[in-house]
Amino acid sequence: MAKIRKAPGGTRTAAKPKRVATALTKANYVALADFRFALRRFLAFSESAAKQAGLTPQQHQALLTIKGAQDADSVSIRLLAERLLINHNTAVELVDRLVAAGLVERSRDAEDRRRARLELTAIAERRLQSLSTAHLKELQTVRPALMNLLKQLD
Repeated sequence: MAKIRKAPGGTRTAAKPKRVATALTKANYVALADFRFALRRFLAFSESAAKQAGLTPQQHQALLTIKGAQDADSVSIRLLAERLLINHNTAVELVDRLVAAGLVERSRDAEDRRRARLELTAIAERRLQSLSTAHLKELQTVRPALMNLLKQLD
């Protein structure tokens, strides 16, 4: 993680990282390219599976984020935005669409009324279970290749 230092005028900037003199080999480039390709293939599988389930890939990711949250009682739009790497207002719009589709229920947090809590509906639970089963099966299929590629990157 880069250190933060004050620049002239009081603004904060990230310190320049120290350069590490590492000569990359052709094998490094091949392993990185193959690993990226394997990730991309899995993402393409995921996008296709979500569409077949009647969801956009982002909706699928949102349902998985809500279901997979460490603390199911505190799934908020803010957490959703952080986990999906999207802006808060984009997450609000996504949740609005999920609520309209009958996939998510939004309620006010009892402790902080400004915060919305998110929960999956029974319909969303069924779709997510089906999608997650397919994803786990696909991951089991590609696991040996991914593990081999990761070893090559050591």
